[in-house]
Amino acid sequence: MHITHSMEDSNLKRLLSFSVSAIKTSCGEFDIYGNQETDNRAKELVFERTRYVYNDALEYFENNFLSQITSLALSLIPEEDDSNEAV
Repeated sequence: MHITHSMEDSNLKRLLSFSVSAIKTSCGEFDIYGNQETDNRAKELVFERTRYVYNDALEYFENNFLSQITSLALSLIPEEDDSNEAV
């Protein structure tokens, strides 16, 4: 977004927090401060969603990033623990 002043910092922080919540709701839990591959993919989606919101184009985000959203959601599905199965 190439913003060179700090006047919009609070607005951008608010938009980023909304985007983190939206991506977690759509895809699953991730660590926004983590360095795992899924965390990095989630961060990228957060930044992209925030860019769309900032430019008043949120209605296009999901369609334009559907494959990345779906891929991340599938990656974040928790693995089932087989140790609880009856023998």
